[in-house]
Amino acid sequence: MINFKSFILENGEKKVTLKAYIYSFYYRLMIKNIPMKKLEPRLGKRGGESIAEESIEHLRTAKLYAFHVNRITERLPWEEKCFVRALTLRKLLGEVGIPCTIYLGVHLVDGQMKAHAWLRCGQLYATGGNGEGMTVVAKFSN
Repeated sequence: MINFKSFILENGEKKVTLKAYIYSFYYRLMIKNIPMKKLEPRLGKRGGESIAEESIEHLRTAKLYAFHVNRITERLPWEEKCFVRALTLRKLLGEVGIPCTIYLGVHLVDGQMKAHAWLRCGQLYATGGNGEGMTVVAKFSN
């Protein structure tokens, strides 16, 4: 659960934290209620990839935003999955003009197909790890 005292007194990025909370809730509802075929046009340019090299300033911002997204989604009263985290971070980065790519991948775990999503900004894998062991089935750039 969110510690409001810590949020008010110690958080220098209250706006980012609030947006992360709101966007994660919005994307969770979208994923639960909209079929993937209808959701896909909202994900960005299919097959596109953002640039591999990014400025130090953009990487700092991406790392800061990723910290807030991961922190807030770990403390929510509902469980957030990797796809919601990636979409939330993509939205925040897009608002400040930082390019990124969301990857959707699959792999086998105990004979069952498991899906995973992760986000890359430049050389930084900001959410969901780096996709090691995954087969990429789709990617979307903003």
